[in-house]
Amino acid sequence: MPVVVVATMTAKPESVDIVRAACTEAIAEVHDEPGCELYSLHEANGTFVFVEQWADADALTTHSTAPAVGKLFGTVGEHLDGAPDIKMLTPIVAGDPAKGRLRG
Repeated sequence: MPVVVVATMTAKPESVDIVRAACTEAIAEVHDEPGCELYSLHEANGTFVFVEQWADADALTTHSTAPAVGKLFGTVGEHLDGAPDIKMLTPIVAGDPAKGRLRG
């Protein structure tokens, strides 16, 4: 069963460009990880939100220890305004099933 994750990081005001660059650099490498169905980055006012979908829990576990993730958090750690907020979500499909869930 697919696993959906929303990870949010807020950059310190003076570090927005550094955090953005580190996040965008990680994306291509993460896209090549096994089981990555969606790994998209969004930004609003220095807050960066990754919306992710992984094929299963094993793929997410592998991702959490992958080199790209280690490099990303090693780079952005001191530039964040607080700890990242990472939530694993369970879909609640309602209405039109094609529009009520992420697709891989």
